[in-house]
Amino acid sequence: MFSKIATKIDGFYEILPEVNEDTRGIFVKTYQKSNFLSMGIDANWKEQYYSISKKGVLRGLHFQLPPHAHQKLVCCLSGEVVDVVVDLRINSPTYGQHAIVQLSTEKRNGVFIDVGLAHGFYTISESAMLLYNVSTEYEPNFDAGIRWDSAGINWGDINPIISARDSSFIGMNEFHSPFSS
Repeated sequence: MFSKIATKIDGFYEILPEVNEDTRGIFVKTYQKSNFLSMGIDANWKEQYYSISKKGVLRGLHFQLPPHAHQKLVCCLSGEVVDVVVDLRINSPTYGQHAIVQLSTEKRNGVFIDVGLAHGFYTISESAMLLYNVSTEYEPNFDAGIRWDSAGINWGDINPIISARDSSFIGMNEFHSPFSS
């Protein structure tokens, strides 16, 4: 059975999946529609992909703009990361705030990220592989982000490895949000 742990930001939940372990190893079910519906999460995944990052890599803070905005389910298949969201929903009581969940192979946890939340993570293990399920297909013209260092997040590293694209995003205070709660 799955369980959902709330964070301070509505729509960002730590997900504890169903885990079965025996002498052969471990089997982890990361998603089951009926269990997610019973937790109040209705998602319809359209695309799945994974990333592999080395230690010190920061990816984020990413989102897609409406009408292609999406929900995400992110699971850490190997390694350990600090996973972060920033609330971009202008009518939300937590607008502009962030929440953090540590994801790891050992914990076997994941996160559900609702529409209107920017997402990013920082790799703290030697490498990490994250699996993403998203509710809309990637649309390059609606791909967006805010700069990683503009939302008051203590990533634990002032000089992370970051892509040119992620470094070029505008700051949180420059972003005019199309999202509402």
